[in-house]
Amino acid sequence: MRIAVDAMGGDKAPQEIVKGSVLAAQQVPDAEIILVGDENRIKHELCLGGTIPKNITIHHAAQIVGMEDPATHSIRQKINSSITQSVELVAKRKADAIVSAGHTGATVAAAMLHMKTLKGIRRPGIAISLPTLHGSCLIIDAGANISCKPLHLYQYGIMASTVCKHLMNIENPKVGLLNIGEEDAKGNDLVRETFSLLSNAHLNFIGNIESREIFDGKADVVVCEGFVGNVILKFAEGMAKNLLTTIKAESMNRFWAKLGLLLCKPVFQSIKTKMDFAEYGGVPLLGINGICIICHGRSDARTIQNAIKAALKLTKTEINEYIISELEKSNTLTAEVA
Repeated sequence: MRIAVDAMGGDKAPQEIVKGSVLAAQQVPDAEIILVGDENRIKHELCLGGTIPKNITIHHAAQIVGMEDPATHSIRQKINSSITQSVELVAKRKADAIVSAGHTGATVAAAMLHMKTLKGIRRPGIAISLPTLHGSCLIIDAGANISCKPLHLYQYGIMASTVCKHLMNIENPKVGLLNIGEEDAKGNDLVRETFSLLSNAHLNFIGNIESREIFDGKADVVVCEGFVGNVILKFAEGMAKNLLTTIKAESMNRFWAKLGLLLCKPVFQSIKTKMDFAEYGGVPLLGINGICIICHGRSDARTIQNAIKAALKLTKTEINEYIISELEKSNTLTAEVA
């Protein structure tokens, strides 16, 4: 299997991206990793690391999409950027998946333009896993699409439920719709119309859930529009970091609290690991005709290493084939609301 890695994307590129790719190449020697970006800079980083794994190759791309660049404009004007070139490798079947910590909007736009969406899918969605009391929960969408229609959210539910079944081994995933209340009549027009669609789907739809219920594990999948999902993601990330920091700071002021903190250190380390995005590597952009893993902009070597492993796992699982199969079951409903 071949993984195209956007070597110039992210706050710590290309240093950490190249390091992470080398770690992954050493750990999975039967996979080919294609580093896409400025050839001279990539070679320089590879040489600093010592022995270069034989399963790493370089695909030169002279341009870089900056975080400040408009997404659609950048992929059309910077056709030789590391993001566009990585996506094109997958589109041309010269790679099986792409991993990028670069501009999320540009990655999504490039994937839609070159890789296209799966048959029947209107908009792709980013599915991110959040830890809960009883395991984890998939939130979709976490930022790929902020101008949603009910059909988009309906298809998000199908795609995320399929991932839960085949990657998380949940036989009958519970699907909830994020809303401001549990009552059917709550929410705006988008949420109410989506509720109607999901109620008639072949999914295990449990109705509306409130954001405070996400971490209770009430649902295995939570469906929402990208704007809301991205806000939840970043709020949860900031809250988790702040909470752990506050507990540590408060404990330092009292002897017995400091002792208790020391005794509970393994517990807090376990919690920190569950909340650390580096452990998960990256998140999949579902609905694209290929595998696309989007990483945090602050990704380090360990994050990239885990993201490449996630891309390999999704490729082996052939998750897109399962998604297409599930979509075919809902063809009638999809046609009615199209």
